[in-house]
Amino acid sequence: MNTSLQDWADLFLKVLDKLPLTLFMLVTSLFFALILGVIIAIIRIQKPPILYGIATFYLSFTRCTPLLVQLFLVYFGLPQLLLVFNIDINSWNRLVFVIITFSFHTAAYLSEVIRSAYLAVGTEQLEAAYSVGMTYTQALRRIILPQAFVISLPNLGNNIIELLKDTSLAFSIGIIDIMGQVRIILGNNHGMGMFEIYVVISLVYWGTCILIEGIIGYAEKVFKKGRVSLSK
Repeated sequence: MNTSLQDWADLFLKVLDKLPLTLFMLVTSLFFALILGVIIAIIRIQKPPILYGIATFYLSFTRCTPLLVQLFLVYFGLPQLLLVFNIDINSWNRLVFVIITFSFHTAAYLSEVIRSAYLAVGTEQLEAAYSVGMTYTQALRRIILPQAFVISLPNLGNNIIELLKDTSLAFSIGIIDIMGQVRIILGNNHGMGMFEIYVVISLVYWGTCILIEGIIGYAEKVFKKGRVSLSK
């Protein structure tokens, strides 16, 4: 099939039209995943009996089941479960279920990244914080977590890229993101072949991943040089 530059440009524009939605899912899910990941990491470190058991079960389940299964469980199962308590969420936007699923899934992996980085900081600095009168919460916010964040940046970047690729599953429940747009283009018998269409979407994901890697790499250099302080 002969394709012109105009055909390629039109296809790129059609795919890029849905990139903002994909990035919205990425950023929003990452925000909630980071919060939940920090909480789970602290629970795993402090080991309060009941919460530690719940966190361990959650991590095991999340790691050992496919993300697509988790998405279907949340999308189809959560509304039915809440109906038992007379809570009807069937009218919620599908995007909410996607963000819930991606947030909980990613938080399981980020919690281990954060926990490892926390332990790498060392207990000496925590003890030093106690010696100057800081509480655990103050030490966590001003000393431990800022350093742990810098240590975790490379692994954090890898998880962000994985989350970006995971967003491609959102189309399975009807979200028209990049992958959903591609399915529409294929269904409408676009002038280009299937191979060309998947080449374009591959390039869009690849370019976005390169951008994320660049941002993470720059942030790592800036923080390690001490040009920006997170503890203020």
